Amino acid sequence: MLASERHQIILSLVREHGAVRLAELVDRLGVTAVTVRRDVTELADRGLLTRVHGGVTLTRPRGGQPEPGRPTSVFGPVVPGALVGMVAPSVEYYWPPVIQGAQSTVAAAGGRLVLRASGYDAGEDRRQVTTLLERGVQTLLVAPATSGRGALDLLRWLGSLSVPVVLVERLPPPELPTLALDAATTAHALGAGLAVRHLVSLGHRAVGLVTARSSPTSRALRAGWRATIESLGLDAGTALDVDVPVYGSPGWAGEYDALLDRCRRAGVGALLVHSDREAIGLIQRARDGGLAVPGELAVVSYDDEVAAASDPPLTAVCPQKHRLGAVAAELALARLADTAERPVHRLQLWPTLVVRESCGSAPKSP
Repeated sequence: MLASERHQIILSLVREHGAVRLAELVDRLGVTAVTVRRDVTELADRGLLTRVHGGVTLTRPRGGQPEPGRPTSVFGPVVPGALVGMVAPSVEYYWPPVIQGAQSTVAAAGGRLVLRASGYDAGEDRRQVTTLLERGVQTLLVAPATSGRGALDLLRWLGSLSVPVVLVERLPPPELPTLALDAATTAHALGAGLAVRHLVSLGHRAVGLVTARSSPTSRALRAGWRATIESLGLDAGTALDVDVPVYGSPGWAGEYDALLDRCRRAGVGALLVHSDREAIGLIQRARDGGLAVPGELAVVSYDDEVAAASDPPLTAVCPQKHRLGAVAAELALARLADTAERPVHRLQLWPTLVVRESCGSAPKSP
């Protein structure tokens, strides 16, 4: 097959699919990878297509106008048919709706999401990202470790990759103030403030915070809880800030009973609890111990995964997880379509407060 014939086939495939992986071209043309790379380099040099990591795409239009028929998002044109990699720290707690949101958005653009589960460990994050790059992904959604051993080096490395990277529920730490990575996050600190203000509006003057997981979300909630207490003129010295075991783990019941006893002694009649399972466990132990919810103790959960099924149904702060995943994927696809001219985007979604029965209408009078 002549080089000119291969070029026509390559251009036809790119026009049809929007993006094509180099490995697919090798299979389709029946030539070596070296020949395909030489062909696409020549076509790219002529401005007929654009090379990306592991593949080729349509050349971006000049003047910022989308090509006819190209899918768009609120962030601009997106590359159709893209292979998108995602590294999430968990596929169980919190993250499934985020993953589903990203997956649905990528699928709607004719692409495919490839998921790798990691953990809160920079070394494992890097290993999983490397695996996805070897798989030929064109852009990445990553929720990396941002603190601890190796976190800064990991983030610097992510910023140096040749494929676009969008951070999900993560922002670079203060040590890397100019790391030019797009990010989609939830305003968790603001969510904590929504919960505290709701409880204060019901007359509570002492609002405690209960967390069970050391995570970026817990840290943001603590910052928002404390800032809101101070801004409302509440006594931060009497507010309880307590870490408890995960609901159902060894010793959880005794620890929860001890917390409830501290609430009684300190006069704390309202709690913000991260997350639903721990809030449900606290209500269970409170009722077993003769403490009425919401009559004597008001509880707001942070997550709203199973809060409505609690007895009583839990008032909860609800992060928009599915939408977060969708927004992150839209950012990644838009960045892939316009890598050079777009400013860095940092999008933050507000959670919502869903009022149910666990707070009552007002605290019980002494």
